[in-house]
Amino acid sequence: MIQTRQGSCHCGAVKFSCDIDLAPEGQRSPQLRPGLWYASTLRCNCSFCRKTRIWKNHVPAEAFRLLQGAENLSHYRFGEGSIDHTFCSTCGVYAFVSASEAVMGGDFFCVNVACLDGVEPQELADAPIRYEDGAHDDWANPPPITGYL
Repeated sequence: MIQTRQGSCHCGAVKFSCDIDLAPEGQRSPQLRPGLWYASTLRCNCSFCRKTRIWKNHVPAEAFRLLQGAENLSHYRFGEGSIDHTFCSTCGVYAFVSASEAVMGGDFFCVNVACLDGVEPQELADAPIRYEDGAHDDWANPPPITGYL
């Protein structure tokens, strides 16, 4: 079920809320947008996701709200520069990214599921995970090995 969740970086300087669905398959709400990206949480093997260990969940821009800490965000862009990777300049935690892609319905955020506050361990364990082979730009298919993600 889609629920409004609160999230933050480690030190609490950056806080956000988002409407997100962590429910297992068969218990999920209809997606806010079509596409694989919005249907589950994701783990990716691209160089950035692998090094930051992000566990992401895409949400449409209208389902994300930055509550505090815009002045604490540092920004990093690489490659084509289309994704705004943000992290807290105080504690270094990478809580979310933002981007806009027509194929994904326009503006969106990738929330770091690990930065959601108050989520029970069992709910995290039950959340569906889809694996992406970002290392080979094959976003629709999992890499051959996923255990390290």
